[in-house]
Amino acid sequence: MQTVGEALVNLLEQYGVDTVFGIPGTHSIELYRGLENSGIRHILPRHEQGGGFMADGYARSTGKPGVCFVITGPGVTNMTTPMGEAYMDSVPMLVISPVNPPDSGKYNQGRLHEITDQSAVTAPITAFSATVTCADHIPELISRAFTVFNCQRPRPVHISIPLDIITQTVDMPWQAISMPAASAATMDGLQQAANMIDQAEKALIIVGGGARFASESVIEFAEKAAIPVTSSVAGRGVVPASHALAVAAQLRTEPVKQLAKDADLLIILGSELSQTDHWDDDIPDCLPKKQIRINLNPGALQATNESLSIIADVHSTLGQLIPLLETADSTKHQNARARIGNLKHQLAATMTPKELRHSEVLKMLMPSLPEDCTVVSDMTQLAYTAIDFIALEKPNSWFHPTGYGTLGYALPAAMGVAIANPEQPVLAIVGDAGIQYTLAELTLAAELKLNLTVLLWNNDALLQISDDMDNANISRFAVTQKNPDFIKLARACNWQAVEVNDLEILSSQVESGLKKTGSPLLIQLNENEIF
Repeated sequence: MQTVGEALVNLLEQYGVDTVFGIPGTHSIELYRGLENSGIRHILPRHEQGGGFMADGYARSTGKPGVCFVITGPGVTNMTTPMGEAYMDSVPMLVISPVNPPDSGKYNQGRLHEITDQSAVTAPITAFSATVTCADHIPELISRAFTVFNCQRPRPVHISIPLDIITQTVDMPWQAISMPAASAATMDGLQQAANMIDQAEKALIIVGGGARFASESVIEFAEKAAIPVTSSVAGRGVVPASHALAVAAQLRTEPVKQLAKDADLLIILGSELSQTDHWDDDIPDCLPKKQIRINLNPGALQATNESLSIIADVHSTLGQLIPLLETADSTKHQNARARIGNLKHQLAATMTPKELRHSEVLKMLMPSLPEDCTVVSDMTQLAYTAIDFIALEKPNSWFHPTGYGTLGYALPAAMGVAIANPEQPVLAIVGDAGIQYTLAELTLAAELKLNLTVLLWNNDALLQISDDMDNANISRFAVTQKNPDFIKLARACNWQAVEVNDLEILSSQVESGLKKTGSPLLIQLNENEIF
């Protein structure tokens, strides 16, 4: 006989869960009865929001869901920002919390952590949010969650367990339920796609986050059909930037937008072409109507007479599609390369003076990064330039909170990556304002001795908002703050910390920091001192 908490933890282990992020509270201690004697590692963040972003980084890095245990009420509401980020960026996340027992007509009675409808809080930012009705309901909900993670567009799931159920016992251990197969392309659809591709003269492939784990298939597909490849932010590196068919820039840049508009066929792999991927509300109407979209999310597909939509996984679909294609001749390859040949010069011409200054920093930074390094960036101007213009050679190596645009993401998300990959170096790029959102997690990073380096881009302001106010003819207001001494603060949290105001030594400092293990390093770079 097991308690519900013990049975739940045992069930999660069967689904391959090896790490849980959470802060135990009065209402959630029954979950910890099961955790103590399990093989699951528990990570204790300093705030639920930090724990949620750690789960996000863990999930992006591994492809497995980041699992969080939180308390009722404030634990859930603190988790909503990370859940919103994961929802927008298609990150698998499982949040499990208790909830006060439903008792019709007795809400607002002043019970601890009470919310009148906890599931309603998380419903808009989850694939589903469900409240358990009886103990035996839990295995079904966990199975449903992992079906979302493995067979659909991955997004967060929230499961609430009422307090009067979480303390119950179950007679027999729960067993994992086999999941249904993911949607697959039909042979008719594959043949139609092959015909459209073979007939196209100026096709363009756009890869998104749904193709992150299909790099080899995408490269083989592009090479056989001789089609240039660009990407969303999440799809960067799926085709290495040095590849002859790589556009090596994102759809957000004007020359790449024009390349897409001039195409006679768009092949969109694992992307919904969201507004944050192109920053142009008019572009959906300017793109060619002839499109092939392959995506597990029906909402990202298109139904027109000229377009073809396939609800399926990118990797498996390309594996079936490639043998049906004609092999492109040398002329088609030459034409493809010619279409993208001048893009590098065009991209440089579109850069603003500020972006050019950022480029100088990035030129010093990038060569110092080991091949197996993962970069996690926050909402800061240096990162904005990087995600638009930095060329990547492999997928899943740079994470950014693209969809929800959350300040405070990078530090804890980078910690999640480091927790998942303790032998690999991780670099976080943060701003002076953004890091203060989740600053408390510095102490946990030191406690865990994570292989983590933080590059703090300090300009003593919310500078992007300052620029936005200037552009809107609004006087700069409430966009500067008195920062702490980040070097002393980091050292007080048992970090190593240095200040660098000379770009000539930035590379060596970063390279040295990423080689160290056992103590995280903060490098402060002061924008106003460098330029």
